[in-house]
Amino acid sequence: MKVLFAAAEASPYIKVGGLGDVMGGLPKALVKKGIDARVVLPLYSQISEEFKKSLTFLKSISVPLGWRNCHAGIFVGIQDGVYYYLIDNEMFFNRQRVYGEYDDAERFAFFSKAVLEILPYIEFKPDILHVNDWHTALIPVYLNAFYRSLDDYKKIKTVLSIHNIEFQGKYDPLILGDIFGLDITQKNILMYDNCINVLKGGIESSNFITTVSETYASEILDPYFSFGLEGILKPRSYKLAGIVNGIDTDVFNPQTDTFLPYNFSVENTRNKSLNKKKLQKELGLKEDVTIPIIGMVTRLTPQKGMDLIKEVINDILSQDVQFILLGTGYAEYEDFIKYYEHNHNDKVRGIIAFSAEMASKIYAGADMFLMPSKSEPCGLAQMIAMRYGTIPIVHTVGGLRDTVTPFLPETKEGNGITFQSYEGWDMLDAINRAVELYYNKDMWRILKKNAMQTDFSWDNSADKYIKLYNEI
Repeated sequence: MKVLFAAAEASPYIKVGGLGDVMGGLPKALVKKGIDARVVLPLYSQISEEFKKSLTFLKSISVPLGWRNCHAGIFVGIQDGVYYYLIDNEMFFNRQRVYGEYDDAERFAFFSKAVLEILPYIEFKPDILHVNDWHTALIPVYLNAFYRSLDDYKKIKTVLSIHNIEFQGKYDPLILGDIFGLDITQKNILMYDNCINVLKGGIESSNFITTVSETYASEILDPYFSFGLEGILKPRSYKLAGIVNGIDTDVFNPQTDTFLPYNFSVENTRNKSLNKKKLQKELGLKEDVTIPIIGMVTRLTPQKGMDLIKEVINDILSQDVQFILLGTGYAEYEDFIKYYEHNHNDKVRGIIAFSAEMASKIYAGADMFLMPSKSEPCGLAQMIAMRYGTIPIVHTVGGLRDTVTPFLPETKEGNGITFQSYEGWDMLDAINRAVELYYNKDMWRILKKNAMQTDFSWDNSADKYIKLYNEI
């Protein structure tokens, strides 16, 4: 079985969010199971010089896109047994950002066309072309429009994974010809709600659609979660399935994490307390391991539940707790957390940045990990937190529902604390229950062990993808 992934980001080369983690972890897991899995991504200027130097140049080709031909340099690198092909074009990818440029439609249309054009030159004929989110959703559209009659492309099957349905690639219909290089015969595939919708085109054109958790696959059939696409997905639910993401347990490993002052394991968690005290010292908080630390590593957006935090922050801080948040996002939330840090300097730290090192220290040093997302297709942070023995407090939505099981003291089963309704006081009740449980040291020890022993590796998910690929 040969599988070629196409994505806008892939760890370790470039990572903006969860998609980058998936494209670093899933292909590696598939290769370990005997699948020839490879990845194509853009060669962004932000990729480190260390990684750029590790690449080998293969060939330059010309990619037809409507009325023009665009240069594409093909580079290859190998990470953990996985071949990564990187497409170079200075005009499209020498930018300050991966996403959010004025010409994203043209940038990712070029990349999508280039993925198909490079296949003869990399000498790889995939059985499955697995594309991800709207940035590569044009690939199955282009495949059906221009390549199906060619011998090398006839048998290729396509899978589209939706990591976050909120982002759909909506554009004015005028770009169909000049920018996308498509004609009127393909217009109906892409048109939806009076505009071009790239994700909709991918949904229509792909052989199968996956999402990143079983619950999210059901949720996106509901108008509350679908961002307008329920009318497209419901009639195609026969080709829709959810497979929960895993995490790279080699990368997120408290026994080997080089960012941690002290490594630890489920068999010996004593050093977790030392990491906690070190974190308190580094951030200028009271060094007292008996005080519960609530941590967050998140984007500061409404989707991540920041409105709930604002609603009940005073009630949270009325308890003997410390609250540490790492992330960036909307200015109103950044200002909010800095205001509370200033006015509650003995309890609150807001680190407005992204730092993999600080994230690891919070995962390892905190006692609880708050994740009150309004929607969460899968979520990785709750799984990473549990790997480090930090108990998640989550809203039961999307992948949070699929990965966090509420702890029941009566049976001593479960790996986290949950709340059902997206409401500030319900979240506060969950925090209060977690704090109360924290002081029951025997129960907390059992809960912590349950969390750390939960298997979030890519192994099970990879098996499900292999089964799906074979069925397709």
